[in-house]
Amino acid sequence: MSNGNSSSGGQASGGPVPGSPVVSGPVPGVGGNTANGSPAGYTGGYAGVYPAGYPVGYTGGLSSGPSAGPTPGVGIAPGTPIVIQTQGTFQRILGWVGWAGFFLCSVLLMGFVTSYYEYFNTTEGITEKYHSGARFGSDKIAIIDVSGVIMEGDGFVKRQIDMVREDESVKAVVVRVDSPGGTVTGSDYILHHLNKLREERKLKLVVSMGSIAASGGYYVSMAVGDEPQSIYAEPTTTTGSIGVIVPHYDVSDLLKRFDVRDDSIASHPRKQMLSMTRRLSDDDRKIVQAYVMESFERFKSIVKDGRPAFRADESPLIEAATGEIFTANQAKQRGLVDEIGFIEDAIARVAELAGLKLDETRVVHYHRPPSLFDLPVLASAANSRRSPNSLAAILELNAPRAWYLAASWPISPELLTWAGRE
Repeated sequence: MSNGNSSSGGQASGGPVPGSPVVSGPVPGVGGNTANGSPAGYTGGYAGVYPAGYPVGYTGGLSSGPSAGPTPGVGIAPGTPIVIQTQGTFQRILGWVGWAGFFLCSVLLMGFVTSYYEYFNTTEGITEKYHSGARFGSDKIAIIDVSGVIMEGDGFVKRQIDMVREDESVKAVVVRVDSPGGTVTGSDYILHHLNKLREERKLKLVVSMGSIAASGGYYVSMAVGDEPQSIYAEPTTTTGSIGVIVPHYDVSDLLKRFDVRDDSIASHPRKQMLSMTRRLSDDDRKIVQAYVMESFERFKSIVKDGRPAFRADESPLIEAATGEIFTANQAKQRGLVDEIGFIEDAIARVAELAGLKLDETRVVHYHRPPSLFDLPVLASAANSRRSPNSLAAILELNAPRAWYLAASWPISPELLTWAGRE
């Protein structure tokens, strides 16, 4: 018999096992040795001997090297003991506990990361939305929305300002004003942060007035600064109402009819000078009037900052600052606004000021985050807690608060919230 030229070796050094049948011929394997005539796909040559009974899965032949015997393959030798392990109850419980601990730790880690992110996040979930212009433009014009009655100022408007400040791709801003005004403090707070944004980021800023931009709404419009042709009013816009009001209502005669007296104990009689239950004395009226006039003078100085023409000649401002409201055309004639136009015109103007091409610039605006109280059932429950009949609403009516507001009825944040205006 030929010795073969197997890839595992040739003839075994010890020969075949006595008494074992010998198989001669090519042994299937993984290669071939065409030099001695064995077909490709065989371990090579003709195996000298191949004892029957060798384990299935061995590559064939007998090794002629030092490690005599069959070459290991992928099978299992007959008689080899097979051990099957099964988990006991304790091991299964331990595994479940381990996976539960892993899941709990993952949740805690995610909560920690989320809390860490929220700690430094000042936008409180506000999202940016496409408005117009180039859908994939890298430069942006941002629309900051100031709508509804202005309360404390540190709310949705401030979050929009923060979004713009942190977005370096925003190159210009349009402030969309649709507000009758609000508190003196809230209006001034918004104006301050708009001015700060414009100055720190060196952004061009234009105002677009909606249905109403009166009193505090006109006040925040002065964020345009000295920029020419920067205030746009729609044809039906109501604006003006430059003035200050401290609401006061005297129900003392009504109380007398029902034999009701205000017997409050105060540290000083003037502590109750704006109480609805007593008449306002002449001395107290002078004090409140002086308070109002100081706020009014600040209002006029702010208007001069946004309307440079009034600095050289204050007389047109004095004529306009009577608290009366104006149509868009009347406001333009008095120099309170620059142009009659819509928000698209304001966007085109700010793009021109910033040197941007509208067909290459994306215009964006911002949306409030959804709230659970937007659901009808929860909203109804929330409104019932903030009913105008609540004690907080009644007390708020009597609070000494000054307003840049185009209204003359009793004002209360609780009432405004209940009515859905805040």
